[in-house]
Amino acid sequence: MQSSFSSMILHAGPVGQFVMLTLLVFSLVSWAIVLSKLKLFRNVRIDSEDFLDTFWSSNNLSEAYDAAEEFEYSPEAVVFIAGYNELQKINKVRAEDKGSETLEMQMATLDNLKRAIRKAESQEISELGRALPFLATTGSATPFIGLFGTVMGIMSSFHDIGLRGSASLAVVAPGISEALIVTAAGLAVAIPAVIAFNFFSAKLDRIDGDMQNFSTDFLNLVERDLLSRV
Repeated sequence: MQSSFSSMILHAGPVGQFVMLTLLVFSLVSWAIVLSKLKLFRNVRIDSEDFLDTFWSSNNLSEAYDAAEEFEYSPEAVVFIAGYNELQKINKVRAEDKGSETLEMQMATLDNLKRAIRKAESQEISELGRALPFLATTGSATPFIGLFGTVMGIMSSFHDIGLRGSASLAVVAPGISEALIVTAAGLAVAIPAVIAFNFFSAKLDRIDGDMQNFSTDFLNLVERDLLSRV
């Protein structure tokens, strides 16, 4: 069966071979993305769990900040570092305006912190989701690429029938089977890509939710601290 499959590909027309080569490129790139994302999301899960344990067991934010840089794959750590750096800038301004702060000024500085955190969240999700659109494109495009190869193969078979003047099974079957192989190849490339895209999209949504929950907790800590000083 394998030798027959290989033979049909090797004896296919130039259009069929080009389509098969295109599908092969899509498949190789897709699987490379899948393997890299599996490793990435595994590291994200491990680092996030470790960072959250470290964060909630830290005595203060400065201690948590010193440890945060060790967890390079944790989105929560990235968001915390961005928020902490912005908080340091806010504290510097507060130190210069000491004694003249009002509640409104405190809330205004808190808005700056929120914007810095939201920006870090957006950048982190974009980074984690990079290359996933290629999986979606593969899942939607490769069946049609395979179908194109099939249509061209069937047209070629009918052309051969016209030249030979015979429509017997022996004449029709080889060309039709070669054409249908391309459709099967397109589906074989598309199905794993669609499954992987949905799988990683669900993981990305979960990571985004966890990151927003952490951001909310962090902002609550900072807001309580600010209000306690007014």
